[in-house]
Amino acid sequence: MNDTLEVIPLTRLALAFIPVGAVLLIVHVWSLGLRPAVVALLRMVSQLLLVGYLLNFIFGSEEALVTLACMSLMLAVAGWIALRPLGKDRTTNYPTALIALSAGTLPVVLIATQGVLDLERWYNVSVLVPLAGIVLANSMNTVSLAAERFASERRRGADYKKARYTAMSTALIPITNSLLAVGLVSLPGMMTGQILSGVAPLIAVRYQILVMCMIFGSAGLATSCYLLLQQKTDDRL
Repeated sequence: MNDTLEVIPLTRLALAFIPVGAVLLIVHVWSLGLRPAVVALLRMVSQLLLVGYLLNFIFGSEEALVTLACMSLMLAVAGWIALRPLGKDRTTNYPTALIALSAGTLPVVLIATQGVLDLERWYNVSVLVPLAGIVLANSMNTVSLAAERFASERRRGADYKKARYTAMSTALIPITNSLLAVGLVSLPGMMTGQILSGVAPLIAVRYQILVMCMIFGSAGLATSCYLLLQQKTDDRL
């Protein structure tokens, strides 16, 4: 491998879709339904291409309003996606998810950018948006698991505290597993990217510790906030 990263030709990038094609073949043979997987793959490619063009513009901006607009859009979309398992109750619980994700994400990002990284400009979009994206994606998944499990437990007749316990325990399993596996089973994406770009491994490790703390903290805070707000909803019913 070269010491510096090269632009991947599209012809070689296409090789990455070989295992994808194998999985799609299995899905088809087992009659699992190709449509969800194909739609997800097409959305992944189109969304990444779109965001690549947008980031070229956004990263060239020095305006705080651009950063705030990006953060607001990311929060709005994450809140909506997080509640996908709730079906018809999605709209009702959307404000709760939005508040929870904001409460879990914004303080953590603020501590990271102003305390740990000590950015001169808090709205430095090239740092703030990628970090917020990493944190939000994980918080979104954790809240999603908690929301589905909490709703399921309540439908089964569990009281609020039991449903909250089950939901929180279930939601934290993936992020806890990732903490246990990091460095032993997997090298996280941010650390891998930095090492590939020439950053010393021990420096990359420090940044990855920051990211893992952000992910765990924001996911736990957002999920607990969501479940606490659900208690207020229960009290009004």
